[in-house]
Amino acid sequence: MAADLNPIDKAKYVAAKRAVDFVEDGMRLGLGTGSTAAWMVRCLGEMVREDGLQVTGVATSTRTAELAREVGITVKTLDEVKWLDLTIDGADEFDPNLNLIKGGGGALLQEKIVATASDQMIVIADPAKEVTGLGAFPLPVEVISFGWQTTKALIEEVLVNLDVLGSSTSLRLSGEEPYRTDEGNFIIDLHLKRIANPQQASLVLNQIPGVVENGLFLDICDIIVIGNGDGTVEVRNINDGTVEREKIEILEGDNLFNLS
Repeated sequence: MAADLNPIDKAKYVAAKRAVDFVEDGMRLGLGTGSTAAWMVRCLGEMVREDGLQVTGVATSTRTAELAREVGITVKTLDEVKWLDLTIDGADEFDPNLNLIKGGGGALLQEKIVATASDQMIVIADPAKEVTGLGAFPLPVEVISFGWQTTKALIEEVLVNLDVLGSSTSLRLSGEEPYRTDEGNFIIDLHLKRIANPQQASLVLNQIPGVVENGLFLDICDIIVIGNGDGTVEVRNINDGTVEREKIEILEGDNLFNLS
């Protein structure tokens, strides 16, 4: 039951519940990946089952697609729908300008493609994800597996000339094997501590042969919904400069795990 959640999950839940208020009947939606985005998918599923909401979802990972189908959301590919009205996703970090680091869950490539194919992007997060400057969270860089060690060395070489505090890199693992994305690629995590010029870093990284995409999402997010453990939410709109605060009531009957 939603009312029995711990404060961390409650913060994710109320952020997700407020974010789906932006969804309108007939919309084509980008569905994010990660623990916070999963709450959003469950909330959407509840609206589909109980309110008759009709939406089409484009998932950013196989696990999001599986969850969406499980809760009753129609899932199609981006090529089938071509353009999206709205994407709702989580973030690993966000700064005052709503620039993001994403990819902690390994889905950054599909997430960025889907987000940029949307009229609007809403990010849901808890207060711990807010930073004054990006970089404390390791920056994921997706690379093809062929020659990945050479690509890693080239990344380390360009970091010397970027305005960052750290320069160590690591291949992301799943157990003892390299983690593979849905596209079969590897991820190299950059432990930069601080990224003074995210725009420059993104451009430079994506010019390296072997790099597919990086986890900097710049000038893409329009609205961020921040949930708190006490049930309050804050909605920040970067386009009109507004900030709204409200309390989301969590009812005993809210049960997002009843998928029948």
